[in-house]
Amino acid sequence: MSLLQLLLDIVFYPPIFQVLVVGLIVSLIIVVITIWFERKAAARVQRRLGPYHVSPQLGGLLQPLADLVRYAFQEPIIPRTVDAAIFVVAPVVAAVLSIIPLGAVPFTSNPAYWPIPMENSLLIALALSTVAPLFIVLTGWASNNKFAVIGGVREAFMITAYELIAIVAMLAPAATLSTFNMVDIVEAQASLTWFILLNPLAFIAAFLAVVMSTSGFPYEIPESENEVVAGPYSEYSGILYGVNMGANYLRRFALSILIAILFLGGWLPVQPGDGLVAGYLIPTIVVLAKALIVMLVASFLRAVYARFRLDQALEGAWKYVFPLALIGLGLGIIENLLL
Repeated sequence: MSLLQLLLDIVFYPPIFQVLVVGLIVSLIIVVITIWFERKAAARVQRRLGPYHVSPQLGGLLQPLADLVRYAFQEPIIPRTVDAAIFVVAPVVAAVLSIIPLGAVPFTSNPAYWPIPMENSLLIALALSTVAPLFIVLTGWASNNKFAVIGGVREAFMITAYELIAIVAMLAPAATLSTFNMVDIVEAQASLTWFILLNPLAFIAAFLAVVMSTSGFPYEIPESENEVVAGPYSEYSGILYGVNMGANYLRRFALSILIAILFLGGWLPVQPGDGLVAGYLIPTIVVLAKALIVMLVASFLRAVYARFRLDQALEGAWKYVFPLALIGLGLGIIENLLL
């Protein structure tokens, strides 16, 4: 076997192909669209004039592209006081781990294009989604800066709340159908109905957990600029700062795909056929479109809500959202008994 053929076999191996193409290339496009929408929506609602003066003919779309170029070519400064190795590696690892869960997510019911065996795919995806935030805490620790450390501690507090909420809420469809197979969960929604209607409480809890886990408003607490500069990212600049900021959007993208699969019918109403186009590309586009809608709704919250304090966010998480997730899980168990 030639070296070129070996490389092609590795790249087109379904889990790797899905992470590289959907998780990296497509996600970057969706992140740019999301940032553009977030700025335009906030400008419209809060009457900010700035975004309307940048490439008005294109709706301001050149601004996020210009920011991407600026981050790519700006000099990254590494302070002498930081733990340099961890300081550089942690953001990159966090960004990579943010899209790794896509290696366990099916975008079609055609078994030729499943990334991994599907029997426990939901558990695998949820487990992989919990790793990336640990490296955000690590960036704050490695920065050796009091604002960064405080931001990292805030992220640690948030992890203890939103991770449990997300897992409990996203297990509700599995409880209804007695399966962790995400293909079966999507296919069941064709004969029943989407789980956003069957179990709206679990959907609301899962959506709020996604917003919390990606520092979306009103939960942008670890990097609250008027309190802790940029939180864990205070010492970062250039491409490293861009990677840190992009990691949260990449993670939101991966979790939004899980919500689309579990609560919004996945690739439905499309019924995947044979071949690459009908069996993979079209169903994937449907799932990505639903995930993009989830991301845009989450981004719109920036325009209409003020940032919570840390104590308010944690109180809301444990007193209201976590019980809501438990009720949603209980509703899923009851539905299982009634089916």
